[in-house]
Amino acid sequence: MLRNLSKKIIFIGVMSFGLVSGISAQDHPWRAVEGWAEMAGDREWGATSAVYPGENGTMWVGERCGENSCVDSKDDPVLQFDRDGNLVKSFGAGLIDWPHGIHVDFDNNIWITDAACPGCSKADRNQGKLGHQIIKFNSDGEVLMTLGQPGVAGNGEYEFNMPSDVLVAPNGDIFVADGHGGQGNNRIVKYDKNGNFIKTWGVTGAEKGEFRDPHALAMDSEGKLYVGDRGNSRIQIFDQEGEWIATWTQFGRPSGLFIDKNDILYSADSESHVPWSGNWGWKRGIRIGSTDDAWVVFFIPDPGQPDLNGSTTAAEGVAVDDEGNIYGAEVGPQQLVKYEHIGWRP
Repeated sequence: MLRNLSKKIIFIGVMSFGLVSGISAQDHPWRAVEGWAEMAGDREWGATSAVYPGENGTMWVGERCGENSCVDSKDDPVLQFDRDGNLVKSFGAGLIDWPHGIHVDFDNNIWITDAACPGCSKADRNQGKLGHQIIKFNSDGEVLMTLGQPGVAGNGEYEFNMPSDVLVAPNGDIFVADGHGGQGNNRIVKYDKNGNFIKTWGVTGAEKGEFRDPHALAMDSEGKLYVGDRGNSRIQIFDQEGEWIATWTQFGRPSGLFIDKNDILYSADSESHVPWSGNWGWKRGIRIGSTDDAWVVFFIPDPGQPDLNGSTTAAEGVAVDDEGNIYGAEVGPQQLVKYEHIGWRP
């Protein structure tokens, strides 16, 4: 039903200054359900930017151990919740300092990017040698593969500098968005299913094929790779060999991307219209539209929109379950918000 949105509803254009035109924010068919996922015991939510659907309607989350870092914490940063928000399992304590991106592959393995906690490089635990790596777990928390050198920032074939996201293609090829903020690399790195280096593309810049903070990855049913080029306030689209296809700016300043089975694109914008973002006039929130024609159809606004103090708000990570419910992983507010799908309005 969602795939043919363009044929079933009136599309909403996006004005050049970024505000959704022709529809009020209340007209989107989702309802926020805060407090949906419950932590075990006395544990409280910390910052999270990583959320991805798993089997049987479950949702996997990367959470920063009640704070904005897992350094010196004994808590598990990788969490699985059932449809009702109950914690099913958790793992990863002592293996990840700063969970940032998450992906669940076709074999139900969980991939986490440990981007390295800013300012935590001298932590005592594990000699401070975590971060700058990708970890592949099976669904029981067993480590199956690692990429990168723990605690070592670099730009070699098997090194990363604060990797933001990871994605596994249907054939098993691995794509890494390598870079976060102003300190990281600005490139995409590709490996085969066994972790053997294939190629890399991208440098720092604002031209096509260049990046400033490649923050999120998604892939459509045709195999096109979507990169949330957050520092440039745009999405760039490539084939799997790194050939540029298109640049889209109508989905805001993307911190998180997700494409569902119907090729509907969800873009989470947590940073627009703050002094340091360079994206003035754009509202923060989740933009939704079809990859077929690139129109933005719905917009779920950030409830903290008037706050322009420079903090990140609303969802950084975004995912959608098999019932059309949206999940926003929020770093600043330190929570996971479920947006329950409540059906189309006439």
